Amino acid sequence: MQNSLQFTPNSALARNKVPTTYKWRIMDIFPDDKAWETACSNTLQALQEVLAYKGKLKTKEDILKCLRLVDKISMALEKIYPYAKLQKDADGTDNKAQELTGKAEVLLSNCNNAFAFAEPELLALDPDLLKALTTDPDFADYHQYLNDLLRKRDHILSIPEETILAQSALATSAPMEIFHTLVGADLTFPAAKDDRGEDRSVSEGSYLLNMTSTDRTLRANTFTNLMGVYKQYRNTLAATLNAQARSSFFYAQAHKYADTRAAALDEDNIATSVYDELLSTVEKNLPALHEYMALKKSALHLAELHPYDIYLPLTPQGGETFHFTFEEAKATVLEAIKPLGKTYCHDFKEGLENGWIDIYENKGKRSGAYSWGVYGVHPYVLLNYQPRYNGVTTLAHEMGHSMHSFYSSQTQPFPTAEYTIFCAEVASTTNEVLLLEHMLKSANKEQKIFLLNQFLEAVRTTVYRQTQFAELEKIFHNEITEGRALTADYMEKLWHRLNEKYYGSALTVDTLLDSEWSRIPHFYTPFYVYKYATGYSCATAFADSILSGDKAKVDKYLGFLQAGGSDYSLNILKNAGVDLTTPQPVQITLDKFAEKLKELKELLNA
Repeated sequence: MQNSLQFTPNSALARNKVPTTYKWRIMDIFPDDKAWETACSNTLQALQEVLAYKGKLKTKEDILKCLRLVDKISMALEKIYPYAKLQKDADGTDNKAQELTGKAEVLLSNCNNAFAFAEPELLALDPDLLKALTTDPDFADYHQYLNDLLRKRDHILSIPEETILAQSALATSAPMEIFHTLVGADLTFPAAKDDRGEDRSVSEGSYLLNMTSTDRTLRANTFTNLMGVYKQYRNTLAATLNAQARSSFFYAQAHKYADTRAAALDEDNIATSVYDELLSTVEKNLPALHEYMALKKSALHLAELHPYDIYLPLTPQGGETFHFTFEEAKATVLEAIKPLGKTYCHDFKEGLENGWIDIYENKGKRSGAYSWGVYGVHPYVLLNYQPRYNGVTTLAHEMGHSMHSFYSSQTQPFPTAEYTIFCAEVASTTNEVLLLEHMLKSANKEQKIFLLNQFLEAVRTTVYRQTQFAELEKIFHNEITEGRALTADYMEKLWHRLNEKYYGSALTVDTLLDSEWSRIPHFYTPFYVYKYATGYSCATAFADSILSGDKAKVDKYLGFLQAGGSDYSLNILKNAGVDLTTPQPVQITLDKFAEKLKELKELLNA
C-alpha cells in the first residue's frame, strides 16, 4: 500500500491511487457486491408480502404487521441505496457503481410506489380506531407518525381525489423544470473582463468566486453580465414563477388550506406566527446590518458601495494566513467541540478515524461536501478537503450532521430516527459557531478580522438575506392568494424596495439588482428559505448556551441530537432550551452579530 505520509491530494488522481486510510469504509454497509445483490433480492421478495396487505388494512394486527414490514424494507433500502450511490459519488467514472446505483434507484422507486396504498387506507379507517392506536403500547414506535396523520386528516382528501392530485403533479411541475432547464442549460453569460483586460468565465458556479475577488473591475463586470442576462429574460422568469405560485396555491386550496404559506408550514406543524416573528425580529435589527454595510464602504475606501462589493472580505488576504493539514483540522475541531463533553468528543473522534470520511479529491469524485446517515451502520461524510479555514469549517459542519444522525439512530427506533429538514442545519451550524469562538481565542489581529468577517457574512447571508427572501415570498404569494398575477415590473419594484430596506443608505441599489429575484431556485419550493434563518438562529443560541459551561444546558442539547423525529420540530427544540415561538433565538443571533460587528470596528480602527 502507498505510504499515506507521502500522499499528495490531486483532483486528477485515479480513485485506486488514493490510500485506503483516506477513503470511507463502504464495506461497513455490505462486505461485497454479492451481499448487496442478496439484499436486493430479499427486498423484492418482502415487497410482495407488503402488497398482500393492499385493501386489507382493517384490523390492528394487520396494520401493525404491515407497518413493521414496510420498516423492514425501508431499513434494507437505507443500506442498499447508499452502498451504490456513495461509490458512484466517490468515482463517477466507475461503471460498476453506475450500474448498481441504477438498480438501486429502480428498486427504491418500486418500493415507494408499492407503499403508496398504506396511508390512504389508514385514513379511511374509523378515526376512533386510528386514535386508539396512538396510545396502544404495541404501536409505540408509530405514535408520532399516527398522531401526525390524524393531525392532517382534515387536509387529506378521499383516495380517488388524492390519486387525481398525485397524477396531476407531473403536469404542474413544469414551471420548476422550465426554470432549471432555462437557467442550467440555455442561459449563457458573457465573459467578464478583469482589470488586465483578460476574459474570465461567468456562470452561476463561478459567480460567488468572482464576487469575492479583490479585482473590482472583474466583480463589476461579472455582476453586470450575469444580472444583465437575467434582466433580458425577466418576463419569461416572472411567468414561470407566477405559474409555480399559482400551482402551489391550487394544491393548498385543494387540501383546504387558507393559502400556500399555511400549507407549506403545516408540513412541519409550524404556526404562521413563527414565520411572522422571524420577519418582525429581523426588521427590528436591521440597523446593525445597515451599520455593517457602512463599515464595508468605509473599510474598503469606496465612494459608493455597490451590490458587487458586499461579498468582498474586509481582509482579502486574511484567510490565506490559515493553513491546516487534515490532521491539524481534525485536532482543531476536536478542541473546539470540547464543551460538548467527553462522550461527544470520543464518538466524534471515532468517526474521524474509523471510516466515516472520504477526505480528498480524486478523478470523478462529486464536488462539494455532504453527510449521509445510514441507519444501523454509521454516517458517511464526503469531503473534497482543501487546507484552508473553509476546509476546517466544512469538516466541523458535516461532522455536526453526522453526529446528529449517529445519536438519533443510536437512540431512536427506525420510524422516529430521521430528523426533519427544519432541524437539519442546527447541529452542523452549532459546530461551526463553536469552531469560530475557539479560533478567535488564539488568532492574531489579521486572523481575528478575517474570522469576525466570516461570522458577520454568515449571519448576513443566512439570517438577514434568507429572511429578506422570506419576506418577498410572503408578499408575492399573497398577490396570488388575492387573485392577482406576478409581473416582472411588480417583482422588480418589490425587490428594489426590499433591498433598500434591508441594506440601508450605504448600499447603492443598482437597477440590475432588481432582477435578482429571478435567479433564486428556492422560490420554486415555496416557503423553504425561512428554515435557513431559523436553523442558524437555533444553532447560535445553542452554541451560546453550550459555551456558558452549564452542564444541564449541554445535556439538553445532546438530548436534541438524540431526539430524531420523535416529536414535532418546535417541541424538540423547545425541550432542548430553544423556543422559536418567541423572538429569543433570532434575537440572540442578531445580538451576537452586533457584538461581533463592534469588535470588528475596533480592530479595524486600532
